[in-house]
Amino acid sequence: MSKIYTTEIASDQIASDNPLHQRLLKPYVVAHQWTKGDLLEVGCGEGRGIECLLPAVSTYSAIDKIESAVGRLRERYPQGKFVSGHLPPLPYPDASFDAVVSFQVIEHIENDILFLKEIFRILRPGGVVLITTPNRPMSLSRNPWHVREYTAGELTALAQTIFPNVEMKGISGNDKVMTYHERNKRSVERIMRWDIFDLQHRLPAPLLRIPYDYMNRRNRNKLQNAADELVASISHEDYLVTNNASSALDLFLVAKK
Repeated sequence: MSKIYTTEIASDQIASDNPLHQRLLKPYVVAHQWTKGDLLEVGCGEGRGIECLLPAVSTYSAIDKIESAVGRLRERYPQGKFVSGHLPPLPYPDASFDAVVSFQVIEHIENDILFLKEIFRILRPGGVVLITTPNRPMSLSRNPWHVREYTAGELTALAQTIFPNVEMKGISGNDKVMTYHERNKRSVERIMRWDIFDLQHRLPAPLLRIPYDYMNRRNRNKLQNAADELVASISHEDYLVTNNASSALDLFLVAKK
């Protein structure tokens, strides 16, 4: 059975991906603090955190652009309602859901304003949306899969044009996580020294995706080989929800209608 994972979409099956997989899992683990009723996940991928979401909600629906992933999830979670399709817009009537989660998706969306407007439209009054995305100041290099990345202030300002109640949190890490992050940062900096013409910012994104994926996988494997115990030992419990979003690894937006 084929997987959709690249280094952009971390795998729970690849040992060297574990620190990133656990980081991406954390929002699902804590989502129950805000979610209830009828929930929609926008960009469910291969269903990384569905089992974390289900106990806190009455119904679970999801949409993702990758039909093969959606088809597998239909078989695995028959209680869910899965749709494949590109977005925005979202193929749901107004006021359809009590909660929406969308983790590591908005950075891939060309029209981010329409994306947020569509989420607002399908939420019921009092409904909540949880959104995570990389915190740009903490990114180690250009990611050619991303249309853009945000600072905490930029994403807050954007959300406030649509939602009346916006709270910006972040996903940070403990000492173990930050040790891994600093090792990763130093390793990426060594690789970037070869980019003397700054091609990562000059070349069109599609041309960078294959070399980016190759170098990223090689780097993660190198970090694992150098410190396998650290890489393997990191869990979602080592990631923390913080109110200091500006220094977090990922932004964690909580917005209410």
